[in-house]
Amino acid sequence: MAELVGPRVYSCCHCRNHVCLHDDIISKAFQGRNGHAFLFSHAMNISMGPKEDRQLMTGLHTVADIYCRDCREVLGWKYERAFEESQKYKEGKFIFEKAKISDAIHLGTLGRK
Repeated sequence: MAELVGPRVYSCCHCRNHVCLHDDIISKAFQGRNGHAFLFSHAMNISMGPKEDRQLMTGLHTVADIYCRDCREVLGWKYERAFEESQKYKEGKFIFEKAKISDAIHLGTLGRK
């Protein structure tokens, strides 16, 4: 039986650029602009737009949109600042919209058992 070894990676649904790791998911219970979204502790291969104050479902936050570094597709946003104390845990975290990233795939080698 073969076993997949290596991290599970989510990719930009448009160009397949690797943008986040499955192990960095904090929550799958978030809402993006276009539906379900995931909160991640880290992101990779992205660029950020300018910071702006945005009124979201959970209050006022300073956020910056995040883009795929390869194709410039908007993938979600980064929380820069939360104005409400109960929302401070989001600061420095990333929202990826589920519709903008492809399902996690395993990277690495196949090991044999």
